[in-house]
Amino acid sequence: MSKPLTLALPKGRILKEALPLLARAGIVPEADFHDDASRKLMFETSRPDVRIIRVRSFDAATFVAFGAAEIGIAGNDVLLEFAFPEIYAPVDLGIGHGRLSVAHPAALAEDMASLSAVRVATKCPGLTRRPFAARGIQAECIKLNGAMELAPLTGLAPRIVDLVSTGKTLAENGLVEVEVIAAISSRLIVNRAAWKTHAAVVPLVELLRGLVEGDHAAAA
Repeated sequence: MSKPLTLALPKGRILKEALPLLARAGIVPEADFHDDASRKLMFETSRPDVRIIRVRSFDAATFVAFGAAEIGIAGNDVLLEFAFPEIYAPVDLGIGHGRLSVAHPAALAEDMASLSAVRVATKCPGLTRRPFAARGIQAECIKLNGAMELAPLTGLAPRIVDLVSTGKTLAENGLVEVEVIAAISSRLIVNRAAWKTHAAVVPLVELLRGLVEGDHAAAA
């Protein structure tokens, strides 16, 4: 019998949106998964051939790329940032919607078109540099993993590139969205080697694809 398939799930909003879809595919985590006091890192599910690891959003792609998990869920901001050749992303799950945007304080009057260099706080330095470079602007990227809005407030960097959903957090901190770099949604990701060698991968991908396509058809 094949070893259980390991599914890497990102913490946070994507996880909350993914769990109902996974439940429809017959994948329901054990009780400890929802217990904040539990120190477990790997969880059994209602399917004996699927287990779950819960990781930071940026780490889900890394676990899948290096084969520690055969399958996972990641935002395409993560996929664009790392561009792992070992990852195949066959299904847009239609969850985790947002946009990766440039924002700065509302009072900042600088026109970016007149600048030759900028300092930007971001969790995606590679992805951030590309649109600036296309305009001949050198972006000095300061990598942060959270609380991006603090960078302009503390003088760390006048601009940020961050994932925006409603824009409420930006507005509450005196920031305005000035440019969208990429539209973001969460993708089902698969290790390319596991796609060919693990018997459970393709049936699960096709099951989830069918559920997502059914949802789209019902909404049309």
